[in-house]
Amino acid sequence: MKGLLSVEALHTYYGKKIHALKGISVEVRAGEIVCIVGNNGAGKTTLLKTISGVLKPEKGEVRFQGESIGGLPSHVIARLGLAHVPEGRHVFPRLTVQENLDMGAYFQRHKEIERDFAHVFELFPVLGQRKSQFAGTLSGGEQQMLAMGRALMARPKLLMLDEPSMGLAPVIVDKIFEIIRRINADGVTILLVEQNAKRALQVASRGYVLETGELVLQDDSEALLKNPDVRKAYLGIQ
Repeated sequence: MKGLLSVEALHTYYGKKIHALKGISVEVRAGEIVCIVGNNGAGKTTLLKTISGVLKPEKGEVRFQGESIGGLPSHVIARLGLAHVPEGRHVFPRLTVQENLDMGAYFQRHKEIERDFAHVFELFPVLGQRKSQFAGTLSGGEQQMLAMGRALMARPKLLMLDEPSMGLAPVIVDKIFEIIRRINADGVTILLVEQNAKRALQVASRGYVLETGELVLQDDSEALLKNPDVRKAYLGIQ
C-alpha cells in the first residue's frame, strides 16, 4: 500500500495564542481505515480541518497523492479527491435530500451522477425513500447518513469522517460502522476521528492517539486495544 496522505510535523494555531496542533505526523496508506482517537480538546477535529483546508497550518507539510496541499483552499482540495464529513453533519436543512446529494456531485460530469445516486441509495436506502424530504426534518442518524452520502457523491479517494457516531442511538451507530466498512471495501480510503475509541479501533487497521495537540501513541489497532494506557484512558477498562 502506498502513502495516500502524509502529514508531517504539522502545527496549527487558532489566532496567535492557541497552539492546537504541535508537530503532528500522520500517514494514511491507500485502502486503509486509520483512526484518530483522543479526548475533547485533543486536536482531532483541528487535524481534519487543517488537512481539508478549512484551517491553514502555521508549519509542517500536508501531502495528498504526493502533492503538497497545505494551505490550499478547501474547494481545490476537494477537487483532488479528498472529502470531509464534518462533526455535526452540517447538511443543508432547507434543501431536500436529493438537493443535498446534488451539492456533493458539484464537480462530477452529468452522465456519472445517476450511477452515483444509485450507489448512495443502495448504501442508505432511507435516503432514497426520503429524497424529496427537507434535510432539516431528518433524524440525527439520517442526517449523518446524508452527510456521508453527500461526500460519496464527490467520488473521493480519501473520506475523512469526524465523529460519525456522535449523539446517535446504539442501533444507528452499529449501522454507521457497518457502512464505513462497506465504503472501505468499495475502495475508498478512510481517516476516521471518533471519541468512541473502542468502535474506531475495531473498524480501523491502525490508530493514532492525540492528547492536547500532541501525538502520544501510534500502532496497529489490535495493539492499541490491548495497550493498558489506552484501555484505561479511552476504553474505560482498568
